[in-house]
Amino acid sequence: MTTSKKTDKLRDNVQRITDRPSAKVLIVGGGINGIATFRDLALQGVDVVLVERNDYASGASAASSHMIHGGIRYLENGEFRLVRESVEERNGLIKIAPHYVKPLQTTMPIFSTFSGLLNAPLRMLTHKQRSTKERGAVLIKVGMTLYDSFSRDGGTVPRHKFRTRKAALADMPALNKNLKYTGTYYDASVHEPERLALDVLKDGLAAGDHARSANYVEAIGTRDGGVLLRDVVTGTEFVVTADVVINASGPWTDLTNQFLGAGTQYMGGTKGSHIVVDSPELLEATNGREIFFENNDGRIVLIYPLKGRVLIGTTDLEADMNEPAVCTEEEVDYFFDLVKHVYPDIALDRGHIVYRYSGVRPLPKHDDLAAGFVSRDYRIVETEVPALPTSKVLSLVGGKWTTFRALSAHLSTEATTRLGVARTVDTAGMAIGGGKGFPTTPSARTTWVAAHADGLDSDTVDRLLTRYGTRAESVIETLLDQPSEPLHSDRELTSAEIAYFADHEDAVHLEDVVLRRTNLAFVGGVTIELLTEIAEHLGAALGWTSDERDAEVESTIEVLRTAHGVEVASQHVPASSPVTASAPAATPAS
Repeated sequence: MTTSKKTDKLRDNVQRITDRPSAKVLIVGGGINGIATFRDLALQGVDVVLVERNDYASGASAASSHMIHGGIRYLENGEFRLVRESVEERNGLIKIAPHYVKPLQTTMPIFSTFSGLLNAPLRMLTHKQRSTKERGAVLIKVGMTLYDSFSRDGGTVPRHKFRTRKAALADMPALNKNLKYTGTYYDASVHEPERLALDVLKDGLAAGDHARSANYVEAIGTRDGGVLLRDVVTGTEFVVTADVVINASGPWTDLTNQFLGAGTQYMGGTKGSHIVVDSPELLEATNGREIFFENNDGRIVLIYPLKGRVLIGTTDLEADMNEPAVCTEEEVDYFFDLVKHVYPDIALDRGHIVYRYSGVRPLPKHDDLAAGFVSRDYRIVETEVPALPTSKVLSLVGGKWTTFRALSAHLSTEATTRLGVARTVDTAGMAIGGGKGFPTTPSARTTWVAAHADGLDSDTVDRLLTRYGTRAESVIETLLDQPSEPLHSDRELTSAEIAYFADHEDAVHLEDVVLRRTNLAFVGGVTIELLTEIAEHLGAALGWTSDERDAEVESTIEVLRTAHGVEVASQHVPASSPVTASAPAATPAS
């Protein structure tokens, strides 16, 4: 890792913390829930520090199904509070983050009428795996009607619609001809989850100098009554003291507490994997909708068109936090089987896979409870840490993308209560980052693009608006203030944007750019030529030597191979279809 020219500037984030190594609140963990809590506390004027051991939103937050959903399946588990909160937050995020969160039409294929009806109450009461293989139309109809009842927010999303076999196949002719009904309802998708997390972080930092954060800083222990931290980039160790320490490490919460000297056993996360396939036939068959259904093993799975590709997931397997989570070949076979169940005439093989990923859900310890029945709700536990006698330590157990705003308000309240101060700012209804003033109609979008196209062509401005929301204004200023040329390997990404990732978005490594600042890897758009070109521009911004630049390329190739099943090839190898840094999503909300 380099510590040269521009990286010294980037590590100013760390310097800001070491210059004043104390805070009212220290948050350990820069996933979406830690970041959102940072934003909430910063908006209250609380002196708050956030540290993340890797890149922001690179752990569990990077392994999501790209869904913002109310959790229709949680109804059968009896988690009505969670469903209500999730639906309210889904509707709210559509309004406050419209640049990334969009309504998504979802269709459930149904193969029986009464199946599961007698078992559902037993399932709710005992959380035991039921004997029937799928839910029937009656049970699903009841669930969708109940689900609609939780969404009373002025028609944010339409109500559900049922179709019989003939109408269903006319609507989506590639579906399995043996189905009896389909049920269609709306949830929402998040097209750029990692970029949304960055937006939330920037909101917190913009609140003032009392809000400080740094990625690539890990908590490694305690010293002198404070938390001992290490800058992963430079190796520098330092201590930060805080009145409240929030452990928002997600599935690693127990491991973080162990470093702090507390032997907790709060967590019992399960592994979820996904694959992304480039199949024009499957993409067309989805008709722009998520296909959401129950496989014959009782797992809820999805087939979801996104960014010109199709996302398929997810599994729900026991996880070992001491081992890296990777998508296995057995899971790939499982995904192919479930696609065959819904679309029996569409053939998929491993040649269609452009990306795969896996992560561990931050679920509570569940002992013998089947993974699919573990609550997706969250709780906050005050944890005794003898080595931090003057600090209150709060451990977050659980949490998911959909409820990050409500969770952060709850966790912020717990922290401020212990500080003896009141929350004065309510984040409900407050626009997030590039969602502020985002044009949500075609005419408004045309007007916005025209107003910001001075010096740039309209297509470029429109593309930047998609990628950054209205924060594109600052990116446009960057493009106009310095030399900026489209990359040879991807004309929709520019040299000035690469520098922007380093100067304004804390990119430290090449993989930060290809995995999280863009969706290049997700859509299968990474080539050796592109990695080399991005590394040249990122290295210029960060002051890398030629050896450091080459090492970053090799490291990123290895990460793509081992964690994502991607063998990076030359750009000159024919591909099934072109990909870009911001390939258009293939959903109605794109």
